[in-house]
Amino acid sequence: MDFDDLVICENLTSLPTIHVVSDSVGLTAQAVARAAAAQFGVTNPCIEVLPKVRTFAEIKEFIDVHSAFHRKLTGDGRMLVFYTLVDASLSRSLENYAASREDIVAVDLMTEAIGAIAGMTGLTPSTKPGGLHVADQYYFRRIEAIEFTIAHDDGRNPQELSRADIVLLGVSRSSKTPTSIYLSQQGYKVANIPLDPHTEPPVELEQVEPTRLFGLMTTADVLVGIRKRRLGNAGVVASSYADPEYVYQDLEQARALMRKLGCIVIHTENRAVEETAQEILRYYERAHPPSADMMG
Repeated sequence: MDFDDLVICENLTSLPTIHVVSDSVGLTAQAVARAAAAQFGVTNPCIEVLPKVRTFAEIKEFIDVHSAFHRKLTGDGRMLVFYTLVDASLSRSLENYAASREDIVAVDLMTEAIGAIAGMTGLTPSTKPGGLHVADQYYFRRIEAIEFTIAHDDGRNPQELSRADIVLLGVSRSSKTPTSIYLSQQGYKVANIPLDPHTEPPVELEQVEPTRLFGLMTTADVLVGIRKRRLGNAGVVASSYADPEYVYQDLEQARALMRKLGCIVIHTENRAVEETAQEILRYYERAHPPSADMMG
């Protein structure tokens, strides 16, 4: 490894580069890094990953080269390292090496979590890396759910609505697709149906059990802002799409249909997709408790 292999992104965000070291692919540490960075207003932090490590020599080279690179680039060789190592020997070696250097801040994301579970249960943890990503039944179910959701996005294949675990209804720009994709990644087959004043909703909706129907609702003010940003320079051409009166009528008609169908209404304004999805699942799982295999 040399400097030519490294990415220059020190000045792209207000945060330092986060270095991920993993004996698997590093997805867990990257997710934690992004979640932590988001608390500082950075949603796309600079992350460098060393995956599938098997020896401490690999880790040491990675740290030494990156530290020297940052020192040359910025004059500051300090490094932030997040690591997920199920191999206890590798984890201890990295911990000791970081402790021996004042310029390394290393965060162990795995050892304490594993130790807590082992201590409470008396079970012996596996030392096999990548256990979270094993191609088990739950994995294949999630893949099937994602494929189903993509095939039933934006009102496609309404004749198959009865096969969906969850059906989302909403006007344009009410977060139907991102919420659907997020839920599908949790293993739920989701279909979403767009609502607008000029299109009749599919008749198949009336055959869907109300506990599986969720209407995504927002306020007219929020929706107008979202639609204006969506239109951009096309705003003059399609001004009715973001016209406050049109948006209000759009929402009122959607609300009337939701009442008629008896679906559960979820407000999405000023909420992250994850928050919307979790509220949907709270209602859904009361009526449809997850089976043992659904819980992975």
